[in-house]
Amino acid sequence: MAKKIGILTAGSDAPGLNATIRGFGKALQGYYGMGLIGFRDGFQGLLQNKVVDLGGNALSNILTAGGTVLGTSRDVPYAIEEDGNLVDKTDLAVEVYQENKLDALVCIGGQETQKAALRLAEAGLNILTLPKSAHNDVPKTDVTIGFDTARMIATEAIDRLHSTANSNHRIIIVEIMGREVGWLTLGAGLASGSDVILLPEIPYSIEKISEAILDRSKAGKRFSIIAVAEGAHSTELVAFFERSLKLDRKNQAEGEEGLKSKKERLMALRKQYSGQTLLLANQLEEITGIESRITILGYLLRGGTPSSGDRILATCLGTEAAESVAAGEFGKMIASAGGQAVRVDLAEVVGQDKPVPMDHPWITSARLVGTVFGD
Repeated sequence: MAKKIGILTAGSDAPGLNATIRGFGKALQGYYGMGLIGFRDGFQGLLQNKVVDLGGNALSNILTAGGTVLGTSRDVPYAIEEDGNLVDKTDLAVEVYQENKLDALVCIGGQETQKAALRLAEAGLNILTLPKSAHNDVPKTDVTIGFDTARMIATEAIDRLHSTANSNHRIIIVEIMGREVGWLTLGAGLASGSDVILLPEIPYSIEKISEAILDRSKAGKRFSIIAVAEGAHSTELVAFFERSLKLDRKNQAEGEEGLKSKKERLMALRKQYSGQTLLLANQLEEITGIESRITILGYLLRGGTPSSGDRILATCLGTEAAESVAAGEFGKMIASAGGQAVRVDLAEVVGQDKPVPMDHPWITSARLVGTVFGD
């Protein structure tokens, strides 16, 4: 009997998901002769056994389509909310897997999806994953599906803002997705020639940014473009975070209730103090006397037709996943390394971070052409 494989897309949507489903499905069915079903709406659909047949012409004409034909959700089996409590439904996911007589399950998604997939693998299921993220924040892969398109859209948006910034002699601040890492803002900022790039990895000084903008004005430059990641923070706020973390560790040492890990506490603080872009604009306008305006790109970066780069990446990683299924190699994430599709142990991916290194060539090149990072 031919093997039967399941596939789902989980977490936020991103360009290239349909191309990934197509690459995997066509190789799996057309080349290896296996069967394929999909689960609608991510892990939520898996738990509810919402199955869709992906045979026949189901994979036709989806290569260039944005979004995901399977739908998605942020639910993960090990933490389903019920009556205000989080319930572990991993056992139910295993039951649905067995009920459908699956030989493997492929999960396409970001960091939380990788974590959920590892839990299922530890429960005894044959699991493979593919890395999806507009932010490029999944560890152990050079690039994630969706990143190239998001970077292209952000770059084009900043390009279009140059003319209005110049015409009105303004500071234009463009907020780009990226709460934890600045890959997207750095790439788009560098490609668009932004004058200032602000990243979560580099705390910024309002005074230094203001000084750079005033220097541009004195040199006859009629405008300034600032690309800022939504998770970028000032040096003062980062210092506050550190003091809060120290206090939290002290409270835990004294037996008071607190978050278990520094990472969890820091994420909670960052979320609590999000929305700093408006404050940045107001401060810059007050210090420099130059009118400031904000454009927030938000979910615009997740939509639309995937770039050629994302279609190629999705197809290559998808077909490598089909080869991994045929080889019976599971518990892996299919990653991109040096232009090649490789299989990485899921255990090496989960729990890791992927910040922009300070010696990355993009940062080095940006500094050499005069880009200001506010440090």
